[in-house]
Amino acid sequence: MSVTFRLYRTVGALFDAQGRRFDPTRREWLSESTTKPSPDASEPLDVLAAVSWLQRESGYPVHIPIGVVGPREASSEQLSAALKVGELLGDCRLTVLCGGRQGVMQAVCEGVARVGGLSIGLLPGADAGEANRFVGVAIATGIGEARNALIARASFCLIAIGNSLGTLSEVALARQFGKHVIGLYGAAQVDGVEHVAGAQEAVERVAEAVLALL
Repeated sequence: MSVTFRLYRTVGALFDAQGRRFDPTRREWLSESTTKPSPDASEPLDVLAAVSWLQRESGYPVHIPIGVVGPREASSEQLSAALKVGELLGDCRLTVLCGGRQGVMQAVCEGVARVGGLSIGLLPGADAGEANRFVGVAIATGIGEARNALIARASFCLIAIGNSLGTLSEVALARQFGKHVIGLYGAAQVDGVEHVAGAQEAVERVAEAVLALL
């Protein structure tokens, strides 16, 4: 169940269920006494709507991308999940970072594109033409599979959908770098990976991390 928040939109103030105010400049919850406007001036938000406000209206969006990784040879279930993850992240205006090629990578980029969001594809080769057609920004690194380390390092946190040797390396590196990793639909059973049931729950966990609730 997502945390419920109250937003006082006219003054740009977000409060959680405990009455703490969110400071978007530092991404911290402030527990000191704060005079709130009338409750009638507020609106309830779930965690995805709260992050959408942060990214679209607060003036202090999180610019670090959310990494989404998974195999090129993916099942229909994994592709469907990646598409939904992309739509949800894109609708929140969280930038997506991935490997830029096919399979899970293409599906998540398609989901992002459907809602007008931004995806970045870090390609292993030197030819940007290798990117799938839904990538927003294609970066041809020319460094081969070493680009997996860049994805793991540059991501705010990581969603892993399914598994492969390349995906496993990204998950392991992200954990080594201290990043929160959320796994679904066959993601690697690596220590520290939080496994969830589906796309909605995965993105809600990302949203909680962005709002400094994890």
